[in-house]
Amino acid sequence: MTTSASTEPARSKTVLTAFVADLIAIAAFGLFARVAHQSADMPLNVLGWLNTTWPFWLGVLVAWALLWWGMMGSRSGHELSTVLPVWVGAVVVGLGVWTLRNGSLPHWSFVIVACVMSALLLWGWRLVARLFRARAGRS
Repeated sequence: MTTSASTEPARSKTVLTAFVADLIAIAAFGLFARVAHQSADMPLNVLGWLNTTWPFWLGVLVAWALLWWGMMGSRSGHELSTVLPVWVGAVVVGLGVWTLRNGSLPHWSFVIVACVMSALLLWGWRLVARLFRARAGRS
């Protein structure tokens, strides 16, 4: 890595911010899923939300670990190129854990909704942040 010592703390803070924003995006994804599919077996409560969310959080953690130790380079985590491995990690690990817990593959419609919604949330916050940075740069 070719960053200077003075930029390293700022970069680490930016990477941490991106990581936390990804966790929040997936938390929102889990909440939306729980609200849409609540039932007597899956009530809308904190434990139910955590039960839905943790497999996808695990995927985000795995993806960020791979990014951090492998290919992060000088990226901050806010770039659109960073979201692809995070999104794939969240979906593959999250749906993989779901499959192991339920003993069968999820219905194809569940897979599509999980892929689309997680993508919208993970890409979405980066696009919004990019717009705010561009607007701040013009001021």
